[in-house]
Amino acid sequence: MAGPVFDPYAILQVVSTAEQEVVHGAFRALALKYHPDRDPSRRAADKMGDLNRAYALLRDETARAAHDRNRRAMIAGISVAATARASSAPPAKTAAGSVLAFGRYTGWSLPDLARQDPDYVLWLSRHSSGIRYRTEIYGILRTMGVSAA
Repeated sequence: MAGPVFDPYAILQVVSTAEQEVVHGAFRALALKYHPDRDPSRRAADKMGDLNRAYALLRDETARAAHDRNRRAMIAGISVAATARASSAPPAKTAAGSVLAFGRYTGWSLPDLARQDPDYVLWLSRHSSGIRYRTEIYGILRTMGVSAA
């Protein structure tokens, strides 16, 4: 059985549409409350760790956007990975290239992903989940001067 889902919004006690200043303010207020200098208990230390993890995710715009996409898919009851495996259709394409239908970069085009996280594209070229994108990935890696082998 899986453990509880990590929800940075619940941990920081903000709504998912909260502006960055609200997220920052919530983190500061809760960090003051649970800081080890104020509360040396193990519970406070655990809470502070959760707060740091939640804030690290939500303060990074790219990471927050990826988390929100995955969260919306989970809330809608969509298993993105299962949908991608069940589909025999070719990957979705945009003018920029194929769009990933799984994982932490769901909704990203491969060229955009290569600019943001080239190591993930290289990993994807070697992983079974990247099989349907392999030809395009190899082309992208060649233009980057990276060997897929």
